[in-house]
Amino acid sequence: MPDLRVTGSHLTDSTGRPVRLRGVGLGGWLNMENFITGYPANETAMRLAVRDVLGEERYEMFFDRLLTSFFDAADADLLRDMGTNCVRIPVNYHHFESDDQPFEIIEQGFRHLDRVVGLLGEREIYSVIDLHALPGSQNQHWHSDNPTHVASFWQHRNFQDRAVHLWEAIADRYKDNPWVAGYNPINEPGDVRGQVIGPLYDRLVKAIRAIDPGHVLFLDGNTYSTDFSIFREVYENTVFVCHDYALAGFAHGGPYPGYTRGEWVDRDQLEQAFEKRTAFQRETGTPIWVGEFGPVYTGNAETDAQRYQILRDQLEIYNAHAAGWSIWTYKDVGLQGLAGAAGPYMERFGDFIAKKQRLGADRWGSTMEESASDLAPLHRLMDTEFPSWNPYPWGARYQIDDLVRHILIAQALVPEYAELLRGCSDEELVALADSFALANCVRRQPLIDLLTDDITRNP
Repeated sequence: MPDLRVTGSHLTDSTGRPVRLRGVGLGGWLNMENFITGYPANETAMRLAVRDVLGEERYEMFFDRLLTSFFDAADADLLRDMGTNCVRIPVNYHHFESDDQPFEIIEQGFRHLDRVVGLLGEREIYSVIDLHALPGSQNQHWHSDNPTHVASFWQHRNFQDRAVHLWEAIADRYKDNPWVAGYNPINEPGDVRGQVIGPLYDRLVKAIRAIDPGHVLFLDGNTYSTDFSIFREVYENTVFVCHDYALAGFAHGGPYPGYTRGEWVDRDQLEQAFEKRTAFQRETGTPIWVGEFGPVYTGNAETDAQRYQILRDQLEIYNAHAAGWSIWTYKDVGLQGLAGAAGPYMERFGDFIAKKQRLGADRWGSTMEESASDLAPLHRLMDTEFPSWNPYPWGARYQIDDLVRHILIAQALVPEYAELLRGCSDEELVALADSFALANCVRRQPLIDLLTDDITRNP
């Protein structure tokens, strides 16, 4: 069975054959996200509210069933049949360690991860294990399970020590598994001053290598995998991971080609952005792997046709550079995935999800124009009183929306989401969870076909 390693600017298997990892990110599974499974705010807040409504035993039953249904053998079969050879698996530290018992590894937390790594390996599909949410939150947004806008991970040594300890446990568990391609220790770090992340990566690399010297490390740059100046050396057997979202592909994206928030976006701009984001990899002669990319779909045929064209253009650029990729994301409630939940879950939560969309409560699904007249006075006030304010990471306009829409409004929605589960029987809870099983999902067939065709034509 093959083992991957970095050989110059390529990954190669044990026979020396170049391997270009191409596949999907399994977002919304062991690290749940609001726009993927339909809840508001951050995962921990949602889980606490649902536990209060369902009680401990039924809470555990519901989420265990959801994790089981969300990805099983049918999903692995689909990805194999598409020709993909890689799944990036985001995980939340909460599955493996409790905040009230730090440094104590939860063995039960590995059950689902072991199951999916096994399903994929049986089909000769590699897994990249991605720690998407670290203790204290390594970036400023919901996808690190952050209830605030402060990335406390970088401010407290205790959080960093816990992350190193957790990675030692993960490395020990999978060090002999040839179908684990490697480890992605920190997803989209957001170290504001950029002073902690370099030394921390040195610690992580040393700690993981002491236990597992063989597996590839997939390291994200700072500022959400865009800044690679923080690396003080090119570690052996390491891929430096870029994320490559197209501005026109966001929910607030404009026409393609065309202007999005004052910036022109066409194929040339996509290529320029990609070349800028991968300059470090090309300068150091290391493999290029796009850990996340992919447009958001709207349901409007004309707009979505433009989004598919963005994707075609990006794939063409990646092929020209022999870049591997992992599209975001595999399955959700209809915004971006290859498959979307249907049936009882959408019947129960459809109106609630529509309310979230109307309020722009999820960053990933927001056009930044929802409730525009209500928020306009606040934007005018901030622009007038603080014209030079430019907060990390993306500036004032995004920061205001994060604080007002994606934290304040989103957190106010959490009890409403949980209450929709009150009174559900066990059978109804099972049916809700099973709405995410592939057999019950609606497939985004044009996207599946596009990816399959590209993989087939560009081995």
